[in-house]
Amino acid sequence: MGAREGAWRPDVLGDGFEARTLALPDGAEVTLVRHTPSVGDPPARVAVLYVHGFVDYFFHRHVAEAFAERGYAFYAVDLRGHGRSLSAHLDAGGDPNLVDDLARYARDLDAAAAAVRGAGHETLAVLGHSTGGLVASLWADARPGRADALVLNSPWLELNKGWLERVPLTWLMEVVGRIAPRLVIGRLGEHYCRALHVEGGGEWDFDLTWKPYEAFPVRAGWFRSVRRAHRRVGRGLDVREPVLVLASDRTGPPGRHPELLTTDSVLRVEHIRERAPRLGTDVTYVEVAGGAHDLALSPAPAREKYLSTVLDWLDDRLGTRWGAVSDSR
Repeated sequence: MGAREGAWRPDVLGDGFEARTLALPDGAEVTLVRHTPSVGDPPARVAVLYVHGFVDYFFHRHVAEAFAERGYAFYAVDLRGHGRSLSAHLDAGGDPNLVDDLARYARDLDAAAAAVRGAGHETLAVLGHSTGGLVASLWADARPGRADALVLNSPWLELNKGWLERVPLTWLMEVVGRIAPRLVIGRLGEHYCRALHVEGGGEWDFDLTWKPYEAFPVRAGWFRSVRRAHRRVGRGLDVREPVLVLASDRTGPPGRHPELLTTDSVLRVEHIRERAPRLGTDVTYVEVAGGAHDLALSPAPAREKYLSTVLDWLDDRLGTRWGAVSDSR
């Protein structure tokens, strides 16, 4: 672990949020965000650590507030190369939102989890979205006991493409990614992100420098590492802590369509449903009707259903039914 912690400072989210830089032993930096009112004095017994997806960062104020209302301390990490951690990554010569090996993110989560534990919280749940769900799953498999529960919001467990991309192209990228790791091979479509943002008629106002409509380029080395991670999930992980996996009830078609925010328009929910049981021996799977890819950004009532399901499950599995968390402070 061995991260060097900077001082807490006001965060871009404004009142109630602070951020701290964690400098890692390998020279990278990540940013830990906390919802200050939820931390507690003495510290709340249970803390939640949020891990964002690709072309993403933590801006979900309403999620932090929902957890705080149940008595959970809430933290989030902007991984190296993302959001609040982007500038340091670029200054070091990195590509936006990318690493050459997803395993590097284990150091990011080690540091964030250690900082949260070091704040006095005895129990830790990790909440990962999309690529963050894949990263958190690999981390929990490799680091048993670092977390006490794992919650996955539409985790990226398989490539949402046809056989050609999932098999022959994947094996081609195994070679290309090794010899030309920075070769640009594509980028995400802009329609889903645009539909989320207030400028596109959505409900959410996020920084378009950190989460741009056009996304950031996907490079061969990163894609190679992602597909290796997908194969590991396909063979089966051994996460020993309880796992909750949530996804929308329907997959949206590719491109622009009227149900961008009421279906998963990024991943194929059939893949998530099929691979969820391979994460460990104690996995609960829940469909959220009318949910978007990021279930926390779904329109109501799907958003409220997602949050209440996660909170009720954590209350049950961590022995913190309403009142117990607050009473333990």
